[in-house]
Amino acid sequence: MNHLLLRTFLGFAFLMLVMALALFLPAGSLGYWQGWAYLAVFAGCTLLITLYLIRNDRELLSRRVQAGPVAETRRSQQVIQGLASLCFLALFIVPGLDDRFGWSRVAPGVSILADGLVALGFYVVFLTFRENSFTSATIETSGGQQVVTRGPYRLVRHPMYAGALFMMLFTPVALGSWVAVPLAAPLALVIVVRLLDEEKFLSANLQGYAAYREKVRYRLLPFVW
Repeated sequence: MNHLLLRTFLGFAFLMLVMALALFLPAGSLGYWQGWAYLAVFAGCTLLITLYLIRNDRELLSRRVQAGPVAETRRSQQVIQGLASLCFLALFIVPGLDDRFGWSRVAPGVSILADGLVALGFYVVFLTFRENSFTSATIETSGGQQVVTRGPYRLVRHPMYAGALFMMLFTPVALGSWVAVPLAAPLALVIVVRLLDEEKFLSANLQGYAAYREKVRYRLLPFVW
């Protein structure tokens, strides 16, 4: 159990370091206040969710620390996860460059509002974790896994992806960059490709999932898609 906690917090520290470097090296300054504000929101929300999992669902925490391209067992998902990682980094590098060279300007109040919307995206992810202990970071099924239809799963089939995408859409604005907003589009495309592949896998390997797809028609956005 101590090994799990060590891996969790080392992984968290490594992620925050990578994000900080991706922001402040391109910015060329530690005075990039939008970067600090965003990191505070991201770290705070991540820590709160992690502490909840430590207390209430360590099995899910164990599934979540096995993440990234190397954790996937299928080549297609390794490629998808690799692309997702590159798109994720671009959402921080370009705003840092924008802060350095002044390509665009976001009003401080708008950036702060966007930070709040990022936190809202984290809340959707938290609701997903609370309802589904099998929300692995990789596409797989486990013994005893059942289709979850409660909570956010009543509205969309992939609420975790919906929350993550919502979070990423507002990340460039929170970081003070309009120029970086279009970079959310390729990340959204990667998420869509991943969830479509995941649906095929779950339909073939998780009993009841095909029927759930018929009941809940929308994947990411209620009444849209």
